[in-house]
Amino acid sequence: MAAEVKAFYERYPYPPPVNDLEAYRLRWQDPRRRRAEFHLFWPTRPYAEGYSILVAGCGTSQAAKYALRHPLAQVTGIDFSITSIQHTLDLKRKYELDNLQVQELPLEQVGRLGATFDQIVCTGVLHHLADPDAGLAALRAVLKPEGALNLMLYAPYGRSGIYLLQEFCRRVGFRAADGDLQELLAALKALPAAHPLVGLLREAPDFRNEAALADALLHPRDRAYSVPQLFELLRSHHLTFGRWVRQAPYCLQAGLTSRLPQRMRTAQIPLEDQFAAAELFRGTMTRHSLVAYRDDHPSAPLISFAGEAWRDYVPIRLPDTLCVEERLPPGIAALLVNRAHAHSDICLPLRGHEKAVFEAIDGRRSIAELCTKAPERDGGRSLFERLWWHDQIVFDASAATQRG
Repeated sequence: MAAEVKAFYERYPYPPPVNDLEAYRLRWQDPRRRRAEFHLFWPTRPYAEGYSILVAGCGTSQAAKYALRHPLAQVTGIDFSITSIQHTLDLKRKYELDNLQVQELPLEQVGRLGATFDQIVCTGVLHHLADPDAGLAALRAVLKPEGALNLMLYAPYGRSGIYLLQEFCRRVGFRAADGDLQELLAALKALPAAHPLVGLLREAPDFRNEAALADALLHPRDRAYSVPQLFELLRSHHLTFGRWVRQAPYCLQAGLTSRLPQRMRTAQIPLEDQFAAAELFRGTMTRHSLVAYRDDHPSAPLISFAGEAWRDYVPIRLPDTLCVEERLPPGIAALLVNRAHAHSDICLPLRGHEKAVFEAIDGRRSIAELCTKAPERDGGRSLFERLWWHDQIVFDASAATQRG
């Protein structure tokens, strides 16, 4: 099976190879974007740019993108596909990425690098391994004590249509090795309108590409993790959940779940159970992307609105926010939408004074400094907690942590 998976990626390199990263480079030249990303992973550490990054299962371009957007970081990319490595090396040469090292190496053997890393990026890889547990154990072993792990794994419920078609292909004997996707494309056009895959085909631009279609429907091996299974996976490998990269879809007070009856929406249950409930209610999540830390991390790098430390947090606006100010209900001055969200129901309405506070966020002043004139009795806590849960801001809590 390992040889079959490797042959699959040699035939269908994924993501689809690109040779032009200029627009990507320009987008990440903005230092505010890099700072926001840093504090999403490390809210309690002072901002820095010269750290080490491992892209485990880098595919055709992911490691090159990280090296391009973080020019002061040292980036290492590994992949077991020589085709993917070659595409990455082409980008390295084209963009003169001296901060990038690439090696053909299975993820499970990452220890052979003889190095540890501040950040490990592993998105869309573990769920294709014969033993995901062995892969995650290998990654934890090379994660520095204060490091951050960016992990993405498939989610089961939103992929139900994909798994139906995977099984269909197996039943009729259609395999990736056959090399002709035209028959599969014809079959997809004949799907019943009510089939669970039809909506996903319509909404996912990835499926317009042959390699992406093969990766989804013909991959010889993949599995998915529900929220409880994912948390159990982390615990079994001595990892602590930090946050979702995009956390609003998991929040019962955001988007469509905010319209649930009061008792369901404000149930006093642990956050993990709230996240699991949101996944079940939405039913369309196809992947989980999260930040995790070693459970022996010397300090908890987490955001909390308990106590008083939150007043010293410095909010940083996320760059993908769209502020809508027209055709709004009475009393609403603005509607904030994060364009990176896959769920179109998630938006955050602001009243006039809340909009003024949001617009005053400059990445330098703390919540206490921004809310000296805020009318809320809680000093702005509820506003900034909502902004944070709706993925409109991250926090630089390094000063608050040092004072604490």
